[in-house]
Amino acid sequence: MPETNYRLLMEREIKKARAEGRQPSLLLHVCCAPCSSGCLEELCETFRVTCYYDNPNIAPREEFERRAEELERLLKLMPLRLPPGLCVADYTPDRFYEIARGLEALPEGGERCFRCYRLRLSDTAQKARDEGFDYFTTTLSISPLKNAGKLNQIGAELAERYGVAYLFSDFKKKDGYLRSIRNSKEYGLYRQDYCGCVYSKAQAEERRKRREQGPEEDGRTV
Repeated sequence: MPETNYRLLMEREIKKARAEGRQPSLLLHVCCAPCSSGCLEELCETFRVTCYYDNPNIAPREEFERRAEELERLLKLMPLRLPPGLCVADYTPDRFYEIARGLEALPEGGERCFRCYRLRLSDTAQKARDEGFDYFTTTLSISPLKNAGKLNQIGAELAERYGVAYLFSDFKKKDGYLRSIRNSKEYGLYRQDYCGCVYSKAQAEERRKRREQGPEEDGRTV
């Protein structure tokens, strides 16, 4: 069975909206400024976007606030056709630790991450429904480290539950991820080296130590 092309599904939805002369409203869950920069250029050509910074997984609080401030700075700098709004959710890390309980030791990209996707997308879907948005989606699929198939599967489930359309997407395709890197350089964005949670940070630090040690010191052979 062929893999679903979520990027193509998004392009079809955009084409349909343009053909009908519509500018639908979109609640866009955002994780950080660099990832957002690679999505907003395209989305703001068609949608009236509100960025929703809802990330209880990020630790510590200072990191959460730094990413939120950098996102706000980006939105003031980017010349977008339909400038987006911004809503920053409260910092509620206990909610993340609750869904991660028992999965702390799993490597990044597994079930703990899937639960984190669902936590943040559930918040977004509920807010989209309560505030009358036409669509909701997330910037997370722009990262090569995120499972776009799982994100879209969860999005579809939540769309049915909350009664608001999910915009299928795979933002890393068609150079989306590379565009986010270029934009980060152009706007001088703070580009973090871990996803956000304490577990991904620990894994990033371990990778950095191995690189610094070199192949002999860390027990590997060339």
